[in-house]
Amino acid sequence: MRAAVPGDAEQPGAAGLLGTALVDTVRRTGASAGMLYLLDEATQTLGLAAFCGLPEEVVWPWHRVPLGAATPGSVAVREDRLVWVGSQEDMVRVYPRVAASAPYRFALAAAPLPGRSRCWGSLVLLWPASHPERASRRERGHISAEARGIAHALDQSPDPPQASEQPLRVSLTEPHPYAAGAPQAAVDYAERLPEGTLALDLEGRITFVNSAASALLGRAADRLLGTRPWQSAPWLDQPAVEEHYRTAVISREPVEFTASDPSGRLLCFQLYPDASGISVRIVPAPAPAPLAPAPAPADDQPASADPSRSSTPASAASQPSSAAPRPTHTGRLYQLLHLASALTETVAVSDVVELVAGQVLPAFGADGLVLSAAEAGRLKITGWHGYDRQTIERLDGLPLGTDITPAGHVLSTGIPSFFGSAEELAGEFPQAPLISGKHAWAFLPLLISGRPVGCCILSYDRPHTFTADERAVLTSLAGLIAQALDRAQLYDSAHGLALGLQETLLPHSLPAVPGLTMAARYLPASRGMDIGGDFYDVIRLDATTVAAVIGDVQGHNVSAAALMGQVRTAIRATAGAPPDQVLTHTNHVLMDLGTDLLVSTLYARIDLAHGQATLASAGHPPPLLHRPGQPGLVVDLDPGPLFGIDIDTPYPVTDLPLPPGSTLALYTDGLVEVPGTDPDRTAADLAEHLALQPTEDVENLIDHLIRRAWPTSRYTDDTALLLLRTADR
Repeated sequence: MRAAVPGDAEQPGAAGLLGTALVDTVRRTGASAGMLYLLDEATQTLGLAAFCGLPEEVVWPWHRVPLGAATPGSVAVREDRLVWVGSQEDMVRVYPRVAASAPYRFALAAAPLPGRSRCWGSLVLLWPASHPERASRRERGHISAEARGIAHALDQSPDPPQASEQPLRVSLTEPHPYAAGAPQAAVDYAERLPEGTLALDLEGRITFVNSAASALLGRAADRLLGTRPWQSAPWLDQPAVEEHYRTAVISREPVEFTASDPSGRLLCFQLYPDASGISVRIVPAPAPAPLAPAPAPADDQPASADPSRSSTPASAASQPSSAAPRPTHTGRLYQLLHLASALTETVAVSDVVELVAGQVLPAFGADGLVLSAAEAGRLKITGWHGYDRQTIERLDGLPLGTDITPAGHVLSTGIPSFFGSAEELAGEFPQAPLISGKHAWAFLPLLISGRPVGCCILSYDRPHTFTADERAVLTSLAGLIAQALDRAQLYDSAHGLALGLQETLLPHSLPAVPGLTMAARYLPASRGMDIGGDFYDVIRLDATTVAAVIGDVQGHNVSAAALMGQVRTAIRATAGAPPDQVLTHTNHVLMDLGTDLLVSTLYARIDLAHGQATLASAGHPPPLLHRPGQPGLVVDLDPGPLFGIDIDTPYPVTDLPLPPGSTLALYTDGLVEVPGTDPDRTAADLAEHLALQPTEDVENLIDHLIRRAWPTSRYTDDTALLLLRTADR
C-alpha cells in the first residue's frame, strides 16, 4: 500500500495573482470549481488563464473560446451581465454545445470582469447538482462583487497576466487541521478496513490504495499508483466506468456502480467526490437474483444452435470479450461531440481553420496543421499552423492526384493514412519527409458523398504512435471538417459577392463642405451574418446647403444590398426638394419596385447659412444632437412609416436650430440595439457622451461613440453612423 504525491502544478504555492483570486472566490461563494478567462482584444477570444476543481481534460476543449461563441462566459462579456444556468435542462436549452460536451448535473454562473477602461474577461463558477436551480439576488450580487474584485486587482497590477497555452491549475484543498501529525494513523486506519479503498485525484489518477483494494483489482499497489483504474485494470476499461468518474467529479454527487472482474465476481464501486478528488469504496456486490427459466420453444420453433442467440448469464455478459476491440474512452467521445458542435458554429473558412488549429491540434498533441481545399483540380491551402511560409508555398497548389505527398492518394481512395515516423512515410513517398522536417503525420481526406473537398494534415515534431482510438476519432472528425469546410466556402463566396456589391454602392468619400466637418463609418456585423443594407450619404446641394441621409434596408443578403443602392439613387434624384417630398418620392419608387423588403430612412437638410436643419423620418431612429453649452439629447421626431407600407403616407418635418459648434449624429439601429440593454437608454447615453467631447475631432469622436456602445466590437447587426459638426464662428 502506497500513496502518490501530487505534482507541483497542483500545489497551492504555484498559484499567482489569478490563481489565488480564483481559489478565494470559489471558497467564498461556496462553488465547487472555477475558471478564469482573460480577453484577448486583438483576436477577440477568451483564453483560460486559471482553473480549479475540475480535471484538465474537461476544461481543455474550452481553453480558448471565441467571444462570439454561444457559451456562458462569452455571453457574460458580450452582454456585460451575469449569466446563470441552474440546471442541465437550462444548459441544453440555452447552450446546447456546452451541454453536449458536459452532459452532467451542475449549476453554473458566468460574470464579466469589468475594469476601469476595459473588460478583462470572465469568471465561470460551478456548483454541485444539489445547488438550488435559482440563484438568490444576494448570491448573484456576491458573484458580481467577486468578479469586480478580480477586475480591480487586474487594474492595479503593474504587469497584468496574460492567458497562455498552458493555463494554471490550482488546488482547492485546504490543509486538514491534523493532517501533518497523523498520516501514518490514517494509513493504518485504511489498512485495517476489510473493504477496498482508493483515492483518486481530480484527473482520475490513483493517489492511494489499500491492500484490500489492490487484491480486489488484481494489481500490485505500485502498478496502480499514478494510473487511472480503467487503464491499470483492463476489465474496467469500459466507457461506462470512466463516465461514472466524470459524473462524480463534475456533479459532485456520490455515484455507485457495479462491474465484473475477470472471474465473473461482481464488485460494487462507491465514489464520494469533493474539491480534492474522489474517495472510492470497493466491496463485493450481492449476487444477482437467478433469472427465470426461459419458456420452452414451441414445436414449430426449434431451438437455434446459433451461439449468438444462446442465453448468457448477466455477469458474463457484462465482461468485455478479450477479442473485442478496445472501446473509445468517454473523454474521447465527448471530445468528438465538442468538436462536432463547434464545427456546426463555424461560418467562414477562416473560422474552420481557427477551430482546427485551436481545438484539434491540442486535443491530439499535434504540432502542425495544413488545411487545403479542392479548387479547379488543385489543393489550395486555406490555412496552416506550425509551418514556415516557404514550406507552405511548396505545398500550395499541388494537383489533386499528386504523388509528392500522400494527400493525392488519400483523396483518391477516401482512406486516411497515418505515418508514425519519417522512415515510414519515406518508404512510400520518398520526397514527402524532406518538405517539412516533421516526423509523424495524419493525412485525412475531406470528402462529401465521394466528392473531394480538401485534405487535412496533422503533423508532429517527433515520432508518434497513432492508437486505434486516435485513428477512429480522427477519421470521424475528417467527415465533420469536410462538411464545415464545404459550407464555409459557399458562405465566403456569397459573403464576398454581397460585400463587393455594398462597397460599390456606399460613398467612397464625403464631399468637402466649408463650415461643416464630417465623419462616417460602416460596420458589418461580426461573422455569422451576411452583409446587410445599412447606408449613408451626404449630398451637396449648393455652397451652404447639404443633405445628410442614413437608412436601413430590411434583411442581410445580396437583395438588401442591391435595394439599398436603388434607395440611394432615388433619394439623390430629388435631393433638392423639401425633406418630406424626398421621402414621399422615394417611397413611391420603392412601392413601384414591388419588393417585400421594408426600408427606414432619415433625411436631414442642413442650411449652414441660417444655422438650421430640417428633418423627415421614415420610421428611422431619431438622431443625437449636442449644442454648445447644452446637454446632449435624442431629437424628438414625429416619424412617418417605413418605406414600402403605404404609398400615400405623409412624412412630417421637424426644424432644428444648429448654432455654430453643434454636433448631429445619424445612425442605424445596429448602434444602439446592444443585447441585454435598452436601446433608448443606450441612445441617451451616447447623446450625453457627445456633450462630454464637444471639441474632439469628429474622426476620433465617431470611434469613441462606437466603442462606448460596443466595447467588445462584436456587433450583432450591421451599423452605419454619420457625424456632422458645424464650424465655430
